Amino acid sequence: MSILDDTKAVAQGLVQKGMAKAVALAPDSWMPGGKPDPLIAHQHGHVGKPVSRIDGPLKVAGAARFAAEVPLEGLAYAALAYSTIAKGRIVAIDTEAAEAAAGVIAVMTYRNAPRLQPPPAFMSSQKAAGGDTLPVMQDDRIHWNGQPVALVLAETQEQADHAKALIQATYAEEPAQTDFAEAVARGTQVAQFMGEPLHNAVGDAEAALAEASVKVDATYRTPRHNHNAIELHGVTCAWEGETLRIHDASQLVAHTAWSIAQMFGIAEEQVVVTSPFVGGGFGGKCLWQHQAIAAAAAKFAGRPVRLVLSREGVYRIVGGRSLTEQRVALGADLDGKLTALIHSGVTAKTAANAMPEPFILPARSVYAAESVLLHVDTVEIDMLSNTFMRAPGEAVGTFALEVAMDELAEATGIDPIALRLRNEPENDPTTGLPFSARHVEKMWRDGMERFGWSRRDATPGAIRDGEWLVGMGCATGTYPYYRMPGGAARITLNRDGHATIDIAAHEMGMGTATAQTQVAAERLGLGMADITFNYGDSTLPGVVLAGGSQQTAAIGASVIAAYNALVAELLKAAGNDSPLAGLKPDELASRDGGLCKADEPERHESYASILARAARDTISVIAEPPMPLETQHWSMHSHSAVFCEVRVNTVTGEPRVTRILGSFDCGRILNPKTARSQFRGGIIMGLGLALMEETQFDERNGRVMNPSLAEYHVPVQMDVPEIDVIWTDIADPHTPMGAHGIGEIGITGTAAAIVNAIYNATGKRVRDLPITLDKLL
Repeated sequence: MSILDDTKAVAQGLVQKGMAKAVALAPDSWMPGGKPDPLIAHQHGHVGKPVSRIDGPLKVAGAARFAAEVPLEGLAYAALAYSTIAKGRIVAIDTEAAEAAAGVIAVMTYRNAPRLQPPPAFMSSQKAAGGDTLPVMQDDRIHWNGQPVALVLAETQEQADHAKALIQATYAEEPAQTDFAEAVARGTQVAQFMGEPLHNAVGDAEAALAEASVKVDATYRTPRHNHNAIELHGVTCAWEGETLRIHDASQLVAHTAWSIAQMFGIAEEQVVVTSPFVGGGFGGKCLWQHQAIAAAAAKFAGRPVRLVLSREGVYRIVGGRSLTEQRVALGADLDGKLTALIHSGVTAKTAANAMPEPFILPARSVYAAESVLLHVDTVEIDMLSNTFMRAPGEAVGTFALEVAMDELAEATGIDPIALRLRNEPENDPTTGLPFSARHVEKMWRDGMERFGWSRRDATPGAIRDGEWLVGMGCATGTYPYYRMPGGAARITLNRDGHATIDIAAHEMGMGTATAQTQVAAERLGLGMADITFNYGDSTLPGVVLAGGSQQTAAIGASVIAAYNALVAELLKAAGNDSPLAGLKPDELASRDGGLCKADEPERHESYASILARAARDTISVIAEPPMPLETQHWSMHSHSAVFCEVRVNTVTGEPRVTRILGSFDCGRILNPKTARSQFRGGIIMGLGLALMEETQFDERNGRVMNPSLAEYHVPVQMDVPEIDVIWTDIADPHTPMGAHGIGEIGITGTAAAIVNAIYNATGKRVRDLPITLDKLL
């Protein structure tokens, strides 16, 4: 069970004992002494300003070096061959022709690969990063169609790719479970997510549904999805004596270093993972088989190795989002108040990983209902293991729930937004905890005005422009606030007033380095040019994951802890001759390149003066924040209201999204410029979820049939309409910096808003994504 599960279990236990109010009133655990963060109290300085990304100039100049661009002397290039059956074993594998091909250095299979332990099971340790627990090229067993069976090393990439095609493998197939419906018919089991069952029940929801004055009961389906980051998964690695150095495209460098060390049976310090630039992650840039295989090949060949997956290779060995079949049943009285909320269904996973698609998560907190039943079942399929994909659970769960809410709005004759606001909860419906910050009504009101919702005609098909039907739709979205444990940060302050922040965090294009430089500069009372923010290296302090929209909070809490430690050290160094003499650390604040008494700012001394008096060139501290117990006290979420306008052609059935507005309630926005980009990026991904993305999985043999961007469609420039973004920008006093995560809230609700707009335009209700032409004609 994870720390998050521990805190949730504690909170739920206290609620059951009637103690939730007392817990909620306790000081927030990350605040020293329960005092509010000074960064929340004021709105001047660096935080909250639209600052351009500090890595932007490097990227536009081509000077940002990605994992597959690191030059190493004697580099060998790798290519993988993949299995073509879903289950069985390798009877024979002929590598002679490949070994004899021009430029080939070696061919590695299970017969000659270095011996490795299986990847550590996800969540078996705070640092475990493995997508599954299957052996990596260690035996003749085949577990999915696309599993790596051989690696070719050659002097050039072209030579490696050619030789790979010469490998001939013969298999003994075994019966595989690849048909979803057949697997469901054989029986399901309760899904587990982050150590707990995906099940919640309040009252008797089925009985309440049967007695409801108005009801909706429908099935909604979403397909498999694959990751398609612009940067392919790539790794450049070399053994330097007994140390393995891996240049990776990673969103968890510390976790990867620890996990690879476990697999090779060496100390964690002997694996160094660096990843300063990542060209898109979204949950897919974690630990997969290619990192371990490349490291094993480098050891096998005795020279550095570069392995970059082809686009097809990403589909073969990098997991994505699994399919879902969801039932949403809503019961309400004639005024639209929910008396029953049922969200249940089934999804697929593999036996070797712990990642079912947790689609009921939004329904836990978004609406008040007298009775609730939430439940996810799972079946095991012989396929590539699932993984996190932007807003796992929420992205597809809000599709089903929010389309059902639109159907209930029509059944009751109530405006869809009015219906949602009528069912706003006072406290968390499933835990009973108070919300830390919830400004949903303002979010909706602001969005309605900005979008022009009053111009919507509630009658489907009423608005026509030539051969185009025009409609509007909306949906709400929610994503939980997380802050993972294990974050530590180091601050080093020089006599010249320059500060360096070191933390094993990640920059995947979302502006982490920029926002955290702003935060550190404001906290230390320095200019942004006086801050160096180092990240993307497993040798730096901290175990920080870029996922779950929690990295910003994790870094922020770590920097707060390090800053507090730094202030204490500076006060010691200042001595009795300082204007600060006699003060306590919690009485101090930073401004103008130094420390001052918080309520007496003229009582001030510069960092340079303090260090000079102490005859020190630098002061360096490292600290870790308290355990993340915020969610023990509060129910914490980001929220969105998504508005959409569509046009559907009456001749061809073609849908075109013409306008989208996202109105967000996500606490304080640290950098409006990078935040706007994050929100828009999530909305665009939601556009793909609604209209085009679908992994074609052949259930006869378990093979992905469209492993390319020519056949797996994602939104391109011509698909993306005008996207407007607004937010409440109201700080949450119970989080570091007052901020909530924003990386995944953009996608939640977007698919449902599009579906609901298409219904308003055409009168056709789509409950099976994606919205292809055949569903509209």
